[in-house]
Amino acid sequence: MRRTPVYYYSSTSGLVRAFAERLDRPVRNLAEREHRSSEVDGPWVLLTPSYKTGNPANDTIPEAVRRFLRSPVNRRALVGVMGSGNRNFGTHYQRACREIAERSGRPVLFEFELAGTPWDVARCREILDDLDVALAGAHAEAAAG
Repeated sequence: MRRTPVYYYSSTSGLVRAFAERLDRPVRNLAEREHRSSEVDGPWVLLTPSYKTGNPANDTIPEAVRRFLRSPVNRRALVGVMGSGNRNFGTHYQRACREIAERSGRPVLFEFELAGTPWDVARCREILDDLDVALAGAHAEAAAG
């Protein structure tokens, strides 16, 4: 069964990267040009941090994520969004994740704070494993259809 890859952006803090690398599946760092300028070959999940700290002029969505989503191929194949945030950001907590989900019509699959806890990683793995099964079932139905 295909393991749905997670494309993520992580700043120099490495918090999102640390979380992504514990998911036991293919992960692609959008901070790396080769991934940011690529197109996906099937369904994928986005993992993005939110940085807005209350300044209305600040954009919450990292530029690398925006660039990747400019591709119509990548936008069509997106199946869900996950977010990392900091509760200190108040009403802007998880804003990038929620904004992308709203604009794309895709669900928010999971949200966690900073680098996440071991429970967050385990729960996220379960969600992604369930997603893999659902996508495989949908693919089999479409092929039989």
